[in-house]
Amino acid sequence: TLEVGAARISLQDLARLDANSVVELDTLAGEPLTIKVNGAPIGRAEVVVSGENYGLKVLELSDLDLDSLDP
Repeated sequence: TLEVGAARISLQDLARLDANSVVELDTLAGEPLTIKVNGAPIGRAEVVVSGENYGLKVLELSDLDLDSLDP
C-alpha cells in the first residue's frame, strides 16, 4: 500500500461528502508517499507521470526481511 496522508473528520462531515468534496490531508503536496507492506513502512516514493499514466518513482527502500512482514 501507499500512504498519501490522513485526515480526521466527523461522521456528520463524512455523511456530507459527495463527488465534488475535498478532504484536506495532513501531508503537503509533493511530499513523498510512504510505501507499506502489511502496515509496516518499508520505503518512500513520489508520483510521476509516464506518458498518459501515473507511476511511482521509488526514492528509498529499507532492507526487506519478508519473513517479518508475514501477518
